[in-house]
Amino acid sequence: MEKLTGPKKIKTAVFISGKGSNLNNLIKFSKTKKSPIIIDLVISNRKAFGLKYADKYKINKRIINFKNTKIAENKCLLILKKRNIQFICLAGFMRIFSNNFIKNFKKRIINIHPSYLPKYKGLNTSVRALKNKEKFSGCTVHYVTAKLDSGNIILQKKVKITKNETETSLDKKIIKEEHKLYPAAILKILN
Repeated sequence: MEKLTGPKKIKTAVFISGKGSNLNNLIKFSKTKKSPIIIDLVISNRKAFGLKYADKYKINKRIINFKNTKIAENKCLLILKKRNIQFICLAGFMRIFSNNFIKNFKKRIINIHPSYLPKYKGLNTSVRALKNKEKFSGCTVHYVTAKLDSGNIILQKKVKITKNETETSLDKKIIKEEHKLYPAAILKILN
């Protein structure tokens, strides 16, 4: 991606499916002087709680039904093109994009995942890490490919699992690190 000069920020869309804590964090980050992005659009595949952050910060939002992936992706591409979106952040978006969608944004779709990849792709990462008596878990920001949580890693952070760790306490520790890691990864690849 060519470097943009001056104060012009890269128009970004954030895709969510859930609570939106990473969305809220990315919005706050985007409003800082050092941020290379401006969040112009929030897309969700359902009526997610996180959409309230789009309302709070007066950011355009869309809910797109992903029952038919091809139709949904085409709808997304149309909206993204129309709004001139150049970068996409996935933040708890529970869908996998097709190669056809991804090729429209080569190396410009990133995701945050609550485990130290390549371990524990997919869901219930903390539960699985605890069940397997891991010493640590963590979080990873990676490029998005059509394979679940398999794209090249941009940044990672380890989180120590303590003796009396619960799923809730581990999730809290990981999300805290995610909120630092996601902006750092964006700065790393866009600056």
